[in-house]
Amino acid sequence: MPFGLGHALSMKAMHGGKAKNATIDAQKIAILFRGGMLPQAYVYPAKMRATRDLLRRRRHLPRKRAELLTHVQQTNSQYHVPEIGKQIADKTNRAGGAERCADPAVHNSLEGDLALMDSYDERRRALA
Repeated sequence: MPFGLGHALSMKAMHGGKAKNATIDAQKIAILFRGGMLPQAYVYPAKMRATRDLLRRRRHLPRKRAELLTHVQQTNSQYHVPEIGKQIADKTNRAGGAERCADPAVHNSLEGDLALMDSYDERRRALA
């Protein structure tokens, strides 16, 4: 009996019928597999899995950094502080960004965001 590993997202092709049980699901998978309609999943070789995980982590860091940047910009507009006028995504333009808000709680929140952005930049460079 041939073995095939189906792609998990393509298994959504089975959803749609009202009756659900293992026999019906297995029959639908077999029909899709025989007809070439079930995309095959790729099994990473064991020696490449660590590299794949590293690449996934490298994609994660810029997303988190972008969330922090968005939070700083939204907080700036939420408290009606004049626009920064510079791209704070660049490290050289971040000085004085947190001091613009008078409330100490907001000040601490923005300082934390900017410090995390710096650490994400360093970590991303180290992973490259």
